Amino acid sequence: MEARATLRYARISPRKVQIVLDLIRNQDADKAMAILRFTPKAACELLEKLLKSAIANAENNHSMDVSKLYVAEALVGPGPILKRIRPKDHGRAHRILKRTSHITLVLRERED
Repeated sequence: MEARATLRYARISPRKVQIVLDLIRNQDADKAMAILRFTPKAACELLEKLLKSAIANAENNHSMDVSKLYVAEALVGPGPILKRIRPKDHGRAHRILKRTSHITLVLRERED
């Protein structure tokens, strides 16, 4: 039995999210929440909200025991890239890539 939550089209680069996901992968849900709350990264705010959603899905939709939950899978992939132009000197233009992410968290119960 597993519970999942996804966040699509998040306006943050997948590389920045991946750093934080590596910290919480295979951690208990309450420990992962503490890590997200005290890590000073931009992705933590989004991931904390996503983890709360996954815990609520586990409790309400799948009747899982919240105290036994752990982060089984934490995935991030690239979403669509917003392409913008920045004017540069001598009439040139440089491209700015505003990257987006699709993030998935999967929670499972520990087998004790």
